[in-house]
Order: sequence, then C-alpha cells, then structure tokens
Amino acid sequence: MGRIPRQALFLGTALLLAACGKHGGDAAQAPAVLSPPAPSVAPAAARPEQLLGARAQLGRRLFFDPALSGSGRQSCATCHDPAHAYAPANALPVQLGGADLKTPGTRAVPTLMYKKYTRAYSDTYQNPDQVSPPAPGGGFGWDGRADSLAAQAEIPLLAPNEMANAGRAGVAAKLRKAVYAEQFRAVFGAASLDDDAKAVAQAGIALQAFQIEDTSFRPFSSRFDRYRNNKQGGALTTPELRGFALYMSPDKGNCNACHLLGPGDGGSQDISSDYSFAAIGVPRNPQIPANANPDYFDLGLCGPLRADHAPARAGAASPYCGLFKTPVLRNAATRQVFMHNGRFTSLREAVRFYATRDTDPAQWYPKDANGKPRKFDDLPPVYRANLDRQAPLDGRAAGGTPALSDGDIDDLVAFIGTLTDEAYLPLAQAASQLPEPVSKPP
Repeated sequence: MGRIPRQALFLGTALLLAACGKHGGDAAQAPAVLSPPAPSVAPAAARPEQLLGARAQLGRRLFFDPALSGSGRQSCATCHDPAHAYAPANALPVQLGGADLKTPGTRAVPTLMYKKYTRAYSDTYQNPDQVSPPAPGGGFGWDGRADSLAAQAEIPLLAPNEMANAGRAGVAAKLRKAVYAEQFRAVFGAASLDDDAKAVAQAGIALQAFQIEDTSFRPFSSRFDRYRNNKQGGALTTPELRGFALYMSPDKGNCNACHLLGPGDGGSQDISSDYSFAAIGVPRNPQIPANANPDYFDLGLCGPLRADHAPARAGAASPYCGLFKTPVLRNAATRQVFMHNGRFTSLREAVRFYATRDTDPAQWYPKDANGKPRKFDDLPPVYRANLDRQAPLDGRAAGGTPALSDGDIDDLVAFIGTLTDEAYLPLAQAASQLPEPVSKPP
C-alpha cells in the first residue's frame, strides 16, 4: 500500500474526531440524503464521576453539553456516542452539523476510544514496531493535524460544518453562561473565562482530561485481551485463530504491518494501530456532497483541512498526498461505515476491498469511456506513486488470485470481532447479522 516509505494499512476503519472527496463517481450519481444526528446521552458505563479528577469532571460536563454548539442541539457525544463505542450511532458516511444541523462534513467520524497513547504528529515518527524506518505518524484526526486531544477538541467546536460556533468568542460566551461556569473557574482560576482564547484552550484541556481519565475510553475488555493475557473466557474459536494467523501473515492479510498488535508507545497494549499514515486508493464516495464537485479531492495529510504539507504548487508531486492515519481496529466490528470517507458499510466489505482491489477492480471503481475500471478514482494520477504496495494491496493482476479467499475473509472478520470490548458485543452481533452490501461502483 503506500506510505512514505512504509508499511501497509490493512483496514481503514472509517473512524475523525470531527466531521470532516473529487473526481470520480459519474456525474449522474446523486449524493444520498443525509439525516441529522441523534441526540446524545451520558454513558451508563462511564467511570463514576467521583473517581475523576476535577478537570476530568468538568470535561465530562462539557462533553455532553449541546449548548456548546451553534445549533444548541449538538454535543461532542452526539457524534461520539458512548453507547456506540464513542463513534456515530448511524450509518451516515459523514455527520451533519452547522447552526441548523443540516451541513454535512467531508470525512467520516472515528471513534474516540484508545487515544491516550497517541503522540503528536511527526514527519519522522518512530514506529512503535521498532523495525519500520521513521515516517509520518501520530497526531489526532485522519490527517494528524492536532497534536493533542485538547487541541483536537477545538476543531469541532469551531468548524462551521460541526458545532459551528462564532469563533472562540462564541465558545467562550457559552462557557460563561453555562451552569458549570463556577465549576470552570474553580478548576482553572477566577479569571479563566475572561480571555476568549484562554477559555477555549482550557475547555480543551478539560475534555482531554475526561478522555484520558475515564476508563470507558479504553476498557481493554475484549475477548482478545483475555486471550492475550491468558485469562478465563479468552479462548478463541478455530475460525478466529485462523483469522489471527491471517492477520499476522505478511503474505496474506498483513494487517499487523499497520494495525499493530503488541506493545506500543507509552505502555499501550495491543492498540491495533501503529499511528502511521498510508494511501490505499479507497474508491470515491458519491454520497459525500462535497464530492459532487469534480475538482474536489480529499488528500488527507496534504489537505485540504491541513495546509502545512500541501504540494509546492498546484498539481506538483508530493509524498504526503493521499495518506490518511491508520485507525484502531478495536470495536471495528460495531461500526456501520469504514474508511476516511465512509465508502464501505460493513466490516466484511472493507476486508474484501483489501483482498480484491487489484484482482477485481471492476467491483470497486467506475468505468472509463472504454469500459475499463477507472482505478484509484479518488486520487489524482500525480499522487499514485504514494500508494502502499504491500500485501494484500501488492498490485496483483486483474483476474489473478487474491491474497485472501472468501473463507479467509470470513476468518479474518471473525478475528477482528474478538477485538470488541465487552460492553459493545451486542452492537457487534447486530452488525454481523446485516447483509453485506453489494458493491456497485458509480
């Protein structure tokens, strides 16, 4: 697959911490009608508030407060629903925000779980596998542009297609009116709400504290955790063990190349991401309204939401374009959309893309004037040198034998299901019973 200069992204679960493609789909393909997000509620299984520090207690109130949005109806938890593994509760490819909750984002919203161990972005990030050479990695969001959870929290508060506040002044004004304003001052000081920028930054610090201290964001309660730690109830079935072998095999699934299972940075355990970036040629999603513009491309690390890695000039080659951050696979079996653009709507479909992107591109990409698949339709040709080339996305000939058979795909999906935390097993079970969508390129 494509990285700078590194390893394969196996499963890009569509998971950004804010709502956040071109070419590609036929012009006749209309975007889907999007519906507003559901209202959020406080999590029943979150760590008891009294066990949280003062900043985290305040952050919890901020996280569930819809009054902090331009609409007055959208909180952090609206898109990061604790009942859905801190991810969206619906199957929309992007979420809706804005002052009227009708403005679509441009990227799929990811989970907020297992973010504690993520370090700040670096062009020369030292991969936690201690083998891969330094390459882009770290940061928060699909493009890594936030260097901390606190900085990330400011993005949706200010984005016009998310919580849509009137700048930092708008957020600060809401904080001063909040029922917890005195709690805010008690935590950060009597003058903490006097300066707009300072108030918003401190709100981010509180939200970060909540996400780090509340163990519902990282329970490590999956069956794989019990299996790895040799605990009762951690036995894996025969198909799951076969799937685990495929996950680790560099010639088959090769998932572990990027979705690392093993000791990671900062004491993390089997996070299922090495925090790296890769370009894998995900098909363009015509259901994202922004993609109706044939001149619009979402190129991840090089823009449009991040400006510091843009090409030197329009149309120039750049090693950063088309690269998106490797998401965690924990609780991926509960998700309803996958990849940065929500292009796939089942876990099995996402895995099947990896297995057959090269051997059967016609099922994924639209056809050109000659009836041939227009492969990599959401990545301009000048950037296709950035595509990751490792198995299973290793350029096999169309019509050839894929790296994974249908049975292999079933086994791999079964294994990824063992990464589901205990509280979300019913969600994963429900998702597994939905029929796999039939991929029909636009």
